[in-house]
Amino acid sequence: MEVHVDRGRCAGSGLCMSYVPAVFDQSEDDGKVLLKAARSEPGMAAAVRGAAARCPTGAITLSGGDAPSDRNTPSGGEAHGR
Repeated sequence: MEVHVDRGRCAGSGLCMSYVPAVFDQSEDDGKVLLKAARSEPGMAAAVRGAAARCPTGAITLSGGDAPSDRNTPSGGEAHGR
């Protein structure tokens, strides 16, 4: 499963980092999400899906593999945390 973040939408709540610190981090500069791994390990798929579902601004989207559905496919957002 491919993980994408849109730092422009991120509110810096840190929920994603608290759910899956192996995949998400938080910038010390602006508090927004940083992506540690663009592809989640199969054993982390459920946790990554949970983090994406709980993101208050919808800044995390998933595609391919174990992604929940096409509704979470990135639409012009910032891919791979860049």
